[in-house]
Parts: sequence; structure tokens; C-alpha cells
Amino acid sequence: MEVRNAIELLKRYMLGLSALPAILQFLGFLFLPESPRWLIQKGQTQKARRVLSRIRGVQTIDEEYDSIKNSIDEEEKEVGAGGPVIYRMLVYPPTRRALIVGCGLQLFQQLAGINTVMYYSATILQMSGVDDDRLAIWLSAITAFTNFSFTLVGVWLVEKVGRRKLTLGSLTGTTLALIVLALGFLLSAQVSPPITLKPTDPASQNSTCSKYSFCTGCMLDSSCGFCYKVNGSNIIDSSCIPVDPKTTEQSAWGRCTNETKSKSGTNWAYNYCPTSYSWTALLGLVLYLVFFAPGMGPMPWTVNSEIYPLWARSTGNACSSGVNWICNVMISLTFLHTAEYLTYYGVFFLYAGFASVGLIFIYGCLPETKGKKLEEIESLFENRLCTCGASESDEGRYIEYIRVKGSNYHLSDNDASDVE
Repeated sequence: MEVRNAIELLKRYMLGLSALPAILQFLGFLFLPESPRWLIQKGQTQKARRVLSRIRGVQTIDEEYDSIKNSIDEEEKEVGAGGPVIYRMLVYPPTRRALIVGCGLQLFQQLAGINTVMYYSATILQMSGVDDDRLAIWLSAITAFTNFSFTLVGVWLVEKVGRRKLTLGSLTGTTLALIVLALGFLLSAQVSPPITLKPTDPASQNSTCSKYSFCTGCMLDSSCGFCYKVNGSNIIDSSCIPVDPKTTEQSAWGRCTNETKSKSGTNWAYNYCPTSYSWTALLGLVLYLVFFAPGMGPMPWTVNSEIYPLWARSTGNACSSGVNWICNVMISLTFLHTAEYLTYYGVFFLYAGFASVGLIFIYGCLPETKGKKLEEIESLFENRLCTCGASESDEGRYIEYIRVKGSNYHLSDNDASDVE
């Protein structure tokens, strides 16, 4: 009873600790100035200039201030056109393409399985063969710390390598890590212990547990558990028998009930098979978060905050956030059922497939927004959805036209200096 009360108390402390970063964030917000764009919208032009000077330091702000003001004037004209914002976003090609990119990033962030890894990390480790609940929880803490640490790495990298390269590199590594995780479960399945003893209790003959020949099949059946003995490094006297309907800690009857386990020297495994390859799951989880946390974790949110014009920003972010949370719920709720039908390695191969499709989408459709003003970003979506077909050497090129009597002639930027 005392142990149970201590566990309940620790759970409350764990939930309460999440208030500390929220308090720190709130204190930080007290010193956060309003954006120059919002201040100009509200007519507080002098304050907007002061904030802009504070952000830019010694740089002159007149050009940027005028650019923001002109952009706001244009956006107010757009808003004055009437009609729901989402409708105007969909009929206006640049914002429609931006919305597809923003929602696509959030979609593939979730389809890559991040919240499955975060929500079920301890369960995934137990599935891989970690039989100690406390050890599984401590190992899952390692994965959580990895996620925290490498998110900070992403903060450092985002302005150095850019959004596009960071996202592509992150998703490439995430895909490979999911394959490693799937191969670890596949390897464990290939060496799954055979079932050498069939149950003798007459009541069990009608259960599904008696039909399995290997631990893998028994593990995937939520009504069954694996009962076995260990002789050195070998597993002997193994059987698949029904689990107690009241608790998964013991079998419904026989050698692996709590009363008989200590006497018979047996071990009880529910939801996993004993294996020497459980370390591969921890390796896969850590690699997954090492690659995911710097890029695919924050970049969908960062990019969505940059690619919409001001009049469409709140609606665009709302739509992309909705896609994120809908897919979050869908993936989280279906993980255990999908693992039951596709096997544990099958579900991670599925996530790797989703991530591969996302890699193609991002490579083809996500432009680089690093160092670009909001006024410049809209032009990235003016021509086509797949904006990244042009080579980097084409960036910044433009054509200057001059009028010659009787004909039209164009010059490249390199030739323009030769014309008087």
C-alpha cells in the first residue's frame, strides 16, 4: 500500500513539474515587445520604429519600415475585398500553395511517428524485450532527454544551414532511424523463441493462445502471455497461455500466476518476447530523436510562421495546426492496433514509408525562407507549387528589358552595365 501511495505521489510531482517551464515562458513574455508590423497596423509608428531599431541594431531601418508599411497597405486592400479568409487563401494561388506546403509539413511531421515514439517510448522498449518496468521507464527518460538536447541543436543550426536543408537532412535521418528500429524488431522476430509446451488446462483449449508456435504470434495477441524458464542463455519449457483478465502481471492460471512463479522458477512476459536484441530498439529511438528533434520537430512551426502574408497568417496557422493535431490523434490511437496487425517491425516500416514520401514532398515544394522578408516570401509561391526545381545559381537572377525602336531586346543583369 505504501509503495502504491508513493507512486501516486510521484505522478503528481511529475505533472506539477511541467508548470516550471510554463512560468519561465510567462516571465519571458513580459519582456517581449510587440512586433513592428502590429504596431504600424495600430498606428503606433514611432514605437514601431524604436522596436525595429532595437531589433536591427546599427542598421538603417527606413527601407524596411517603408516596405512593411507598404505591405500592410496592400494587405488591408486585400482584406477589404470581402469574403472568408480561407476562401480567399484558396482562390489566390500564392497563399494556396503556401497553405499546401504548411499543412504538408505538419502532416508528415506526425506521419513520421514522432508522438508514437514520445507517448509509447517505454512501451516500445518493453515490446523489444526489456522486461523490467523501471528500467524501461529510465531508458525512456534517456530518449526524452535526447529530444530536449537536440532541439537546442536545431536552434543553433536553423540560421546557419537554413530551413530547407535542415528539414531535408532531419527527415532523411529520421527515415533511416525508423528503418533501424524496424530492423531491430524484425531481427528479434526472426529469433523468436519457439513454444515447446502446450497448455494442459482444459479451459484453455478454447482460447486462441493454444494455436501459436512461436513467441512472436503469442505476443501480438493481447489475450495471451509467454510463460518460460531460463537455463543459462537458453529458453526452455515455454508456453503461450491466457493472461489474467484483472492484471497483465500474471497468467490466468498455471505456472505463471503470482503464487506459483517463485516456486516453479518461471518467468512471465506480456507484450514482448525475451531476446538479446532489445538494445536495437533503444539505438533506433535515440537515433530517431537525434535526427528528428533539430529539424522536423520545430521547422514545420517555424516555416508556417513565415510563409503566409499577414492577412492570411492566423487562418493559415490554424489550418496547419489542425492538420497536425488531427494526425497526432490518428497516429497515437492506431499505433497499438496497427502494430498488432502489421507486427512491430511492420508499423515502423510503414512510418519509414510515410517519411520517405514526405522527403519527396519537401524536396520538391519547400523553398528556402532563411533571411527573406515577409514581402519577399510571397513571391516564392507565385509561379508553381514545386518551387525548388531551379538551381541555386538561378537565385537572384533577373531580366532587365529595354525598349529599342522597332523591336524588343532583353539583357541579363551582367549585360545591363554595357548599355548607356
